[in-house]
Order: sequence, then C-alpha cells, then structure tokens
Amino acid sequence: MLQFLLIIAAIAIMLYYCGVKPMKYWKERGVKQTSKVWIAGDNWRVLLKLESFAEMVERVYKAIPGVRYLGAYQFTLPTLILKDPDLIKQICIRDFDHFVDHRSFVTEESDPLFGKNLFSLKGQRWRTMRPILSPSFTSSKMKVMFMLMSECAESLSGYFLKKEQEILDVDMEDIFTRFANDVIATTAFGIKTDSLEDQTNEFYVMGRAVLNFGSLRQRIKFFGYFFVPKLYSYFKIGLFDKHLVSFFTQLIEENIKMRREKGIVRSDMINLLMEAQNGIQKKEEVDDNGFASIDENDLSSIEKPALKELTNLDIAAQAMIFFFAGFDSVSSVMSFMAYELGVNIVIQNRLRKEIEDTLEECEGIITYEALLKMKYMDMVVSETLRKWPSAIAIDRVCTKPYTIEPTSSDEKPVHLEQGTVIWLPIYAIHRDPAIYPEPERFDPERFSAENRGYINPYSYIPFGVGPRNCIGNRFASLEIKIVFFHLLTKFEIVPTKKTIIPIQISKKQFNLHGEGGFNLGLKRLVK
Repeated sequence: MLQFLLIIAAIAIMLYYCGVKPMKYWKERGVKQTSKVWIAGDNWRVLLKLESFAEMVERVYKAIPGVRYLGAYQFTLPTLILKDPDLIKQICIRDFDHFVDHRSFVTEESDPLFGKNLFSLKGQRWRTMRPILSPSFTSSKMKVMFMLMSECAESLSGYFLKKEQEILDVDMEDIFTRFANDVIATTAFGIKTDSLEDQTNEFYVMGRAVLNFGSLRQRIKFFGYFFVPKLYSYFKIGLFDKHLVSFFTQLIEENIKMRREKGIVRSDMINLLMEAQNGIQKKEEVDDNGFASIDENDLSSIEKPALKELTNLDIAAQAMIFFFAGFDSVSSVMSFMAYELGVNIVIQNRLRKEIEDTLEECEGIITYEALLKMKYMDMVVSETLRKWPSAIAIDRVCTKPYTIEPTSSDEKPVHLEQGTVIWLPIYAIHRDPAIYPEPERFDPERFSAENRGYINPYSYIPFGVGPRNCIGNRFASLEIKIVFFHLLTKFEIVPTKKTIIPIQISKKQFNLHGEGGFNLGLKRLVK
C-alpha cells in the first residue's frame, strides 16, 4: 500500500512540475495570460483539428484586449505575444541584438537539410550566411529570374489555352503549386520542369512528399518537435524522411559537379553559393519591388568570422529552404489572390485593364521594369498579403537578457530570460479592426498612394520585420505578379458551382489553405 501511495505521489509531483507549474510562468511575472489547457497549452484545439493554426493565433491575440503583449503557451513552452506595432519595432529593429535567433527545433545532426538552412542558423553563423545569400535578390539577379519566371507563367497560361472548353474548372492551389515548383526548380536548383505537362515528374513528386504535413504521422512528428525536442534530438529524428534528404542532396551535388566540369555559369542561387565556396562575394543594389518589399539590412558593419567552409550540403540546405518557402507559402498566397479576384470581379477587371495598358506600352512583351511600375497590381498583391499572409506568425528568441519597460500603470517591467520565445502574430495583426477597418473586406485601396502613408509599417509585416525578415520577399512578390499578369491576359477568373464562398481555412494544414481546395473557373478571353 505504501509503495502504491509513493508511486501516486511521484506521478502527482511529476504532473505538477511538468504540466501545471509551467502554466503559471507568465502569471508569476505579472503578465496577463490566456486561459490555457494543462500540457497542451493553447495548441489543444489545433492538435484535435477543431481549429486552424491561423484561427488559434487570432483567438490568442484577441484573448486579452487593450494590452501591448500577453502570455501564451505552446504546449508547456511560455511564449510572449506582441500586439503593439511600436513594441514590435523596438524588439525587432532597435534591440535586435537581443533577439537575433529563431527558435530551432530540428538539429543539424537530426536533419542537416533543415538544421543548416538560413532560417535555422543562429548567431554568428547566421550573420555570416545572410550576406552571402542576399546578392541572390539584387536587381541584376532578379531580372534574370524574372525571365525564367515569365517563361514558366507563359507555359501555365499556354497549357490551359490548349483546352477547348470555354470555362475550365480548375483547382487553383494545384496549378499554382505546380507553377511554383517549376519556378523553384529553374531559379534555385538549375533544372527545367513542366509540372502541368508532366504531372508526375520526380522533382514535383518529391516536393509534395516533403511538404506533406497533413498526414497524421507527420502531424505527430511535427508536434513532437515542440513537445519533446530533446527526445527527438537524442534519437536524431529528422523532419524529412531520409530518402527525401538523399534525393535533394544528390540533386545539388550532381548539379554542382556538372557546372564545374562543363564551365556552366547560371544566374541562380546555386551559382552564387558556388562563388561563395571560392571566396567570391558581390554586393549590388536592389530595385524596389512594391509596398510589401523589405529593404535588406546592412550587416557589413557587424564584426563576424569569415566563413571557414561552405560545403555542398550547406548549399543544398539553402536551396532546400528556398524550395520549402516558395513551394507552399507562395502558391498559397496565389490561390487566395485568385479566389479574391474571382469573387471581386470589379477589382479583377480594373487589374486586367492595367495589364492591357502595360502590354500596349511594352509592345506586347512584358519587361521587369514595366511590371514593377504597375501600381494597381502592387495594391492587389499587398492587400492579398495583408488578408492572407504567407506566414501566420513568426518567432524570435531572446538571446541575452532583456527588460520590457512599462509604459502605463497597468504594466510592470517584464524581465525576459535568455531563451524566452516571442511571437509576432502576423495573421491576427493584419485582421485587427482597430488597425484595418473591416478587415474581412478585400480592399486594395488600403494600399493606394493616398492611403499607404497612414499604415504603420510595423502593423503590416507579411514577410516579417528587421534583419531576420524573409530574404526572398522580393522574389515572392515578383513571382505572384508575373503569374497573374500572364493568366489575366488570357483568362477571366470566375466562380463555379464548386467554389466555396466564403472560403474556409483548412484545419488540416499548418499554413493557410482553403478547406476543400480553391475550385474556380478559367474563362477564355482569346480564341
């Protein structure tokens, strides 16, 4: 009997310290916190597929009105949610040196492709790699990539022009995912694919496998990184299956070998990283690519060690994160933009008129410079990224102790320990009616020349903010613009009987996706 009671007591003590006490973290520090569930924290509804991750972020954001920040829990991990744009600026810009890193939950030993990429790198290693990759997105590189993107977009519209139907029923998410796959293949990996004509090409099939987070097995694995990261690290459980890691690593190694043997020089990410391997670094200016674009921060003044060695695996890791972000996130934004244009025909017609005027000025061939000058196109893309941002939330990790000083009598100093996780709830900020009136309404006029000056730049952060913003933000904006330029030249996007209006966010995916897909019609404009 005594042994039984001791076991019960031990279990109770373990549950308290592992599941109950961590949930008092913010309350003990004078920070208002959410009504969490023990152990599962604020994630429990997502885990049970009762709400999407985006809905969870918005629910947590709204849990405590009238505060600059609040405490939440990713399972048992205390997370500080920033709501105030000025506080976001303070932490991500002015005091960036205290919040340099993202939270990494996959180690290099467990999964080198994910652990070695720019997103996962920390401290000085990140400071060294970021300037090496930045030249991939300068004006000269973007112009070359624009030509490759434009070819992919023309292939997409040409594929559907071959069809005889006046109105084609399509799943926009499927066609944009295939388009994004072809763009990433040619601009990052240096290979040409046509995923509409060849729907089972190996590059596309492997890409879908990498991003298959909808399965129960992958969801359990993904949540495990948050819940028991040390256990996963100990057993070296990778995010990607070994055959996927092998495929992309071998693809890069063979590509590099061929280029060196045949003296092939191509203006893409692999070539840039190969130059870095040889000690060549270049710096160029970039053109502005729209309201959502972010200026690259100059890290040259910060003392950092030289890169000792850039291996083929390092190159594969950078190409992989480029693929990871571009394949899923950008195609999702395109899908939501197609939906918004389909149900807002006046906006679509105005955008098409600008496209037609631009084509006439370019004598029938769109140029990089002409696309960047399209004001209404930029307004539509900017509004799409507000309502349907490519990232629902992003994190920062406190890398050295920091104190958030109070600004009102309701606040106390908040002392953040090293390792504290902070969230920027992008999706929720972009849908805050106090910041964007009628947030559910799709209104490109928010970003007109007359109105954009009233937008606080730290309340519009679709690609993040500060030195650790999304390095590919210009690439993504350009890709979105060029595909709609070519598509709307030949087709009108219309709702069909299968179109779900209003669109519902899928509870099965971590990123923003439409429940039941994005079923719309392409109505032919030319014979």
